[in-house]
Amino acid sequence: MTYCPKCGEKNEDDARYCNSCGAPLTAARRDYEKEREDQCEEECAGGPRSAPIIWGLVVVLIGLWIVFEFGLKNIRGLPAWVYEFGFWWFIPAIIGIAIIITGIRMIIRRD
Repeated sequence: MTYCPKCGEKNEDDARYCNSCGAPLTAARRDYEKEREDQCEEECAGGPRSAPIIWGLVVVLIGLWIVFEFGLKNIRGLPAWVYEFGFWWFIPAIIGIAIIITGIRMIIRRD
């Protein structure tokens, strides 16, 4: 069934015009299909806002690694933990947090 965008009346799927008010239904069908495609893309890909967040995390992690490995470890007189800091445990922790946040966003978005 196709619903009229103007009056909301039910019409047959193959109808070109509304039986009640005469409004064209083909544009409404295309708009609905476009909305559905956009919704599917957003649900499947995590939304258009998730990519910048993920790339932002990657850039921040690379920046932190560069600062620790090539910057802070070369400075004398810092606390011992700076020289012994193993950065690689941090990457799985950030990935895990990102997965948890994505899962929570998906649950909230469905409500």
